[in-house]
Amino acid sequence: MSYKTINWDIIEDELDEYVWDKATAQYWLDTRVPVSNDLRDWRTLSGTEKSVINRVVGGLALLDTLQSEEGVDVMRPDVRTRKEAAVLNDFLMMESIHAKSYGTILTSLNDQATVDEVFKWMNNNPRMQYKAKRINDIYQTGNNLEKKVASVFLEGVLYYTNFFTPLWYRGNNKLANLSEVIKLVIRDESVHGTYLGYKFQLGYNELSATEQKTFKKWMDELLDDLLENEFAFTEEVYAPIGLAEDVKQFVHYNANKALQNMGFESRFPNAEIKDINPIVMNGISTETANHDFFSQVGAGYLMGNAEAMSSGDYDF
Repeated sequence: MSYKTINWDIIEDELDEYVWDKATAQYWLDTRVPVSNDLRDWRTLSGTEKSVINRVVGGLALLDTLQSEEGVDVMRPDVRTRKEAAVLNDFLMMESIHAKSYGTILTSLNDQATVDEVFKWMNNNPRMQYKAKRINDIYQTGNNLEKKVASVFLEGVLYYTNFFTPLWYRGNNKLANLSEVIKLVIRDESVHGTYLGYKFQLGYNELSATEQKTFKKWMDELLDDLLENEFAFTEEVYAPIGLAEDVKQFVHYNANKALQNMGFESRFPNAEIKDINPIVMNGISTETANHDFFSQVGAGYLMGNAEAMSSGDYDF
């Protein structure tokens, strides 16, 4: 059997090349964002505030390590087109950059002993380990559709508990560079979630009505289980600074968005954009002094936008 080269002139799915162009246009590196310039703000924070930020950034490092080492790779055997495999290659690279960027944040703002303690905490916290194991179990044993659901829930729901803090401080005009890294990650995850949600829909629509009903029940139970653990984690991390309920609302909003990416109705009422803490929304929409990356794109967010992209780019 001869091996055939990929021919990019052949269109199997128009969205593949569209997402490839968009994802590669968004390429960035953590070294381009001077997080150490946030040290002046960092020194004004209390020890409790620093601990919360370190833990949520550390949590993101753990989850993105999982995504870069397992989450993207396990979907490669189930691609529908060869260009889809190329798109996943880009996603994999960016997940590695995301994981590294969180380490850059921690080392830019803390001494080595503190960084070591944060890594020890995130590698042993029961709530962090539960969600990582729950998602990875699906990656290792689930079918094609289950893996995509796990990925969309990880990137589109569980990450947002940890995204909340940097955006909240940016809304308070602090930690501009840290929040810029988070915005760049959010920009990438928007593309990943939308694309995988679309690919999920192609497979889901091939199921019979009975199979769809059974699968949706599994999805709902998975989401409920993940959110139960996530909200316990939220109480543990955010209660000391009084933001736990605001974080839960933010996560519910993004859970609705993740479901919509996969073609389903929202599950959580009273979790619309108007219900989100306005300080966080201000943090999302605030431009930074270092780059002119930010303009409005899809899903109710103000997210990073590379120069070649337009405002409706995520509305596939």
